[in-house]
Amino acid sequence: MRLRSLIAVLTGVTLVTAGCVGKSADSNTGQNADAKDITLTIGANALAGGKNTATAKWMTDYVIPKFTEAQKAKGVTATVKFEGNGADDKDYKTKVALDLKTGQGADVLEIDGIWLGEFAQAGQVKPLDDVAGRDKVDAWDGWSKIPPAVAALGQFDGKRYGIPTGTDGRVLYFNKKLFAQAGLPADWQPKSWAEIVSAGQALKKLPGVTPIQLNAGTAMTEATTMQGVLPLLAGTGKPVYADGKWQGATQNVKDVLGLYQQIYGGGLGDPLLQQEAKGRDKSFAEFADNKIGILLESDYFWRSVVEPKAGVAKMADRDTAVGWAKIPARTAGGGVGGQDFVSMSGGSIRVINPNSKYPQQAWELLQFMNSFDATKAKVSGGAQITPRTDVNDEVLAGDPMLSFVSKQVLPITRYRPGLAVYPQVSSALQQATADVVAGKSPDEAATAYQQALSKAVGEANVAGS
Repeated sequence: MRLRSLIAVLTGVTLVTAGCVGKSADSNTGQNADAKDITLTIGANALAGGKNTATAKWMTDYVIPKFTEAQKAKGVTATVKFEGNGADDKDYKTKVALDLKTGQGADVLEIDGIWLGEFAQAGQVKPLDDVAGRDKVDAWDGWSKIPPAVAALGQFDGKRYGIPTGTDGRVLYFNKKLFAQAGLPADWQPKSWAEIVSAGQALKKLPGVTPIQLNAGTAMTEATTMQGVLPLLAGTGKPVYADGKWQGATQNVKDVLGLYQQIYGGGLGDPLLQQEAKGRDKSFAEFADNKIGILLESDYFWRSVVEPKAGVAKMADRDTAVGWAKIPARTAGGGVGGQDFVSMSGGSIRVINPNSKYPQQAWELLQFMNSFDATKAKVSGGAQITPRTDVNDEVLAGDPMLSFVSKQVLPITRYRPGLAVYPQVSSALQQATADVVAGKSPDEAATAYQQALSKAVGEANVAGS
């Protein structure tokens, strides 16, 4: 059925959806600006009772009635519909791409931020300025509440395409009980990679303890890249992709692989853990069981893994036993942009379909969905990081760890390049770390990585050593 549907779309069968008329994406930004009777549709990979059910309920129970009410107060009759989806991310991405390609789809779409570059390069999404008008987009007061580093999730080639819906941050977690036994401080904040290694060496003296867990290898898939290679690369001063080129066997990549060699060749990490299919889950359980000293992870680890009541690896004394620290650059001031500390983040964004019949009203809806009140309602009183600093200040007040991420990590974070070839690049990076853990030298692993990278992206797009 899916194949027949795809063929039908690609051969020109028109699928009509509310709010979009299949017009050219070059439509006037001001079309239907004064309409008094409008229909808009919101699309997201969320479904009540299924995937991302909380998001779906927020859409139907809060966003739609509240926005409709606000429009009525302005003399506008608004009919807003939610198009929920419960597919896996790959199938949802395919659906969105086909909708946009054929001039269809919801007026406001929620997509993974890593897809943005691909959609933008294909002309399937347009900068907000082009869709809604620069003056109106600039006038939104919400921009001042979103840190520039977080707003970058919705940007491509220096242009704003969307507004972040949520994000996260990566830090170093450490076990305070093990630190105390090793004579390390409870307020540990390393200022270089050397200080991380030094702490690992102190922890190595404790029997039955793995000093450092730094995700590596192919079994951990994207966790290796996001919770390992990419933040470390940012700590060398260069991201994995810059100025139109991907880092190949550069000194930066070799330095990252050199740290992996120090950890896994020096007995500070467990090389077998990286090869197990459930190795990441096992690392969570070992940390909760006081068997891992230092772990690089996202805030997900705090709120969903070692969370005392509902975590997948519950840690009853989490609040007193777990410490956190920013990820240091290789050396002070050596990170991207001269930063002392670095991080990586992920997240989704909301964009306006350039084919919308009501681009101005779609922009109003987008602003509403990302307002203080709507953002606060979305987290429903729970402790969860949002893109807005004003909401975070309120909802995270009782959670020191998430407040730390909001205030100190998000302003310095970076995002993965949203390009179609990124998954292949990520796989090549994962293999490079696996090679080092298996005993190859950083130079050998970097050379093999560059060969794989060149096949994936083309030699002209690779920056070598």
